[in-house]
Amino acid sequence: MSAANSSGPSGPSRRGLLAATGAVGALGSLGAAEPAGPRHGGDEPSGPARPRVRTGFERLAAGGYGPLEGQRVGVVTNPTGVTAAVRHIVDVMHTDDRVELTAVFGPEHGFRGTAQAGGSEGRYDDPATGLPVYDTYLKSGRALADVFTASGVDTVVFDIQDAGARFYTYIWTLYDCMQAAALAGLRFVVLDRPNPVSGRTALGPVLDRAFASFVGREPIAQAHGMTVAELALLFNGEFLQEPVRLDVVRMSGWRRTDFFDATGLPWVPPSPNMPTPDTALVYSGTCLFEGTNLSEGRGTTRPFELLGAEGVDRRWAEAANAEELPGVRFREAYFQPVFSKFQGRTAGGVQLHVHDREAFDPVRTGIALLVTAKRVWSGFAWRPDNWIDKLTGSTRVRTMIDAGASADEVVAAWRQDLAAFRATRREYLLYR
Repeated sequence: MSAANSSGPSGPSRRGLLAATGAVGALGSLGAAEPAGPRHGGDEPSGPARPRVRTGFERLAAGGYGPLEGQRVGVVTNPTGVTAAVRHIVDVMHTDDRVELTAVFGPEHGFRGTAQAGGSEGRYDDPATGLPVYDTYLKSGRALADVFTASGVDTVVFDIQDAGARFYTYIWTLYDCMQAAALAGLRFVVLDRPNPVSGRTALGPVLDRAFASFVGREPIAQAHGMTVAELALLFNGEFLQEPVRLDVVRMSGWRRTDFFDATGLPWVPPSPNMPTPDTALVYSGTCLFEGTNLSEGRGTTRPFELLGAEGVDRRWAEAANAEELPGVRFREAYFQPVFSKFQGRTAGGVQLHVHDREAFDPVRTGIALLVTAKRVWSGFAWRPDNWIDKLTGSTRVRTMIDAGASADEVVAAWRQDLAAFRATRREYLLYR
């Protein structure tokens, strides 16, 4: 493939060429001929009966694990790393003589998913396979590179379902693992999975690097609109000082307009408070309430769809509906979380009901909900550590809302930065 086949509108760059090489490397061993650039498509199913999406792992296995031949392999994964038959890929690979799986690396919540938010499983031997499981959570740089080196692997494989938001930490586990693999001199392979909220566009503010943290390492949009393989190419081409030897294995059958229910794949909650694709749909906007003294619905059966606090009443739902936000309506709601904020106490607030997900803008909705909550409830406050700045990527959202800005004014303030990110993002898109 020539560099021009995967470059953006301005032509091939060194970074664009790095991304293009990674996009096709693993696929070459699978005998595929799918072009990497956004102008080529190649995944459009024909005929009236549309097949389900095949994940990167399924295509890798169908090709006999050719790209992993002769290598000791370690997998960064969690409970979402499953086949269409809901068998975990580690269990599948462990019993397959065609691949030498020697280690597993667990992120936040752990490989088997036993830990709550902010927790991990530590170092142990997996009872089902006997494989050593190493903990990656809160490790980065040389410390994480040393974990990879100690495991004895030659290639690190990544397979985790993302939720589509900048502050969902698995994409920064991906980033940290890519960086550490480069430091350790290892190869890195990303097995792609769908963005559950579609990949139509990027939305929201772009991170200012001064506010970098584990909920946002680099300047990408709050709702990035990319798959994990596309993000890996972006990270390698734009942000990593020392690019890793990267290959990605694309999906087949996925379109950028697809929401998760169009894929035909099973949904496994990627974390305890992401129970359904509906949660992911609103998460990139309503997670902003983690930066306030209101509940974001943790401890209920509808996290991130229920929002509220003691003392909030029907006026918030009325004010939110008066904003006439596209694709969503708000119901006055009362709930008692069983853990987290307002545990065992009655909180009043709203429940989001998305009736047109194609028109729905989760980030604009989240901003409008912050603006209206502050307007109607005198008890509204930001978290004392200004966590909202980490979530939004700068002080701008907080200071503008405090100054009385409308939701439209806040959204307009990031328009230029978002346009620049969208242009960069376009170079790394693998699907139409």
